[in-house]
Amino acid sequence: MIKSIAPLLVVGMFSNPIFAGNIYEAFPENINASDKYVFYSHGYIVEGTNPKPINTKFGWGVYDFPAIKQALLDDNYHLIAAHRPKNTDPFKYAQKLSVQVRELVKQGVAAENITIMGFSRGAFITGLTSDKLSDLAINIVILAGCGRLISNKHTDIKVYGNVLSIYEKTDRSNTCVALKEKSVNVKSFREIEINTGLEHGAFYRPISDWIKPVKNWIKSNKDSL
Repeated sequence: MIKSIAPLLVVGMFSNPIFAGNIYEAFPENINASDKYVFYSHGYIVEGTNPKPINTKFGWGVYDFPAIKQALLDDNYHLIAAHRPKNTDPFKYAQKLSVQVRELVKQGVAAENITIMGFSRGAFITGLTSDKLSDLAINIVILAGCGRLISNKHTDIKVYGNVLSIYEKTDRSNTCVALKEKSVNVKSFREIEINTGLEHGAFYRPISDWIKPVKNWIKSNKDSL
């Protein structure tokens, strides 16, 4: 009996390969239409050549970009997390991201399998990118970044699709409710307040307070939340 079952188990293992997510520092050359893709845009302090800069002005410590990428990685999706050059123009970069998202869709990736997310300056870029993708109901994650997105200077910016906002209670960049209210075509909206006492620095490192809900949301059925 054991001899007859073993070959079936081997066949089963190879007929249902396990998906393994990858981290890409640039847009991947090869796209699998059935896979999920997540873009992560880091904060302003990381722009340049140092992936682990230290914030001394406000005492927020090290922004550990490599550790954040590793923590965000998941077997459910591929992570695209580029290191932006110093003084990157957020509007031009958002245009670049929107082109990459459309390229994924062009190659057969379903819009609901694409997530763009970012923290602080990266969240501003995420909002700008979403505004350029109004015809696609992709997934949006904003981490402590609604300040500039709802300021008087940028009142025309709207987000679309499924939106998750996470902010730190002790941070000036907090709720995205105003952004949601002016973005009339949001498919679903969820907001989470964390309270670590770390202000903006709460997102400088991959603490479970925000990493866990982000990953759970990306992998969830947004319509059921």
